[in-house]
Amino acid sequence: MQITHSFDVARPLPAVWDLFQDVPSVAQCLPGATLEESKGGGVYEGKISVKLGPISATFEGEAKISADPANHTALIDGKGVDRRGGSRGQVKVTYALTEKEAAATHVTIDADISLAGPAAQFGRTGLIDEMSRRLISDFVGCLEQKMAAPSEEAAASIEAGEVKPFRLFWSSLVSWLRSLFGKKSG
Repeated sequence: MQITHSFDVARPLPAVWDLFQDVPSVAQCLPGATLEESKGGGVYEGKISVKLGPISATFEGEAKISADPANHTALIDGKGVDRRGGSRGQVKVTYALTEKEAAATHVTIDADISLAGPAAQFGRTGLIDEMSRRLISDFVGCLEQKMAAPSEEAAASIEAGEVKPFRLFWSSLVSWLRSLFGKKSG
C-alpha cells in the first residue's frame, strides 16, 4: 500500500533538516511510537502501537535510516512484528525536504507499507490513508512546538499527544466516507 503526504513547516530548511536528524526527538512526535535503543549505524529499535478499528497491534522491530544531507532526503527501512496478534509489517519511507519562500520548508513523505496477518485487512481500504493524514497532522503540530520551544529542555519535554483510537477511527471513517460520496456526486 502506497501512502503519500506532504506538509509545510514554518521553519527554515536547515532547522527542519537538523530536527529530522535527531531521531529520538522525531520519535517523540510520532503518535504511538517508542524508541527503545540506538544500535548504531543508523539502526534503531523500537515499537509503534496502532489501533485499526477493532484490531490493536504493537509492532516491535527495527528501522534503518539512511540520510542524504546533500539532497535533504532520507530512506527509512523498517520492519516489525506484533507478537500478541500475529501481524507483521514492513515499511519503506522516503522523505524529502525542500525550501519554500518565507523561511518555510515543504516536506514530502512517500511510504510503501506491507501488512500481513489480521492487520492486513485494513490495508485494503482508504481508511488507513485517512487515519495517517490525521496522525501526520498531529506529528507536524508536535514538530512545530519542538522547534518553537524556548530551550532544549523545553523541546525535549514536548511529545505527541495520546492517540484516542476510537475518536481517530470514527473521525477518519466519516471523512473517508465523505470523500467517497463527494467523488461520486462530483
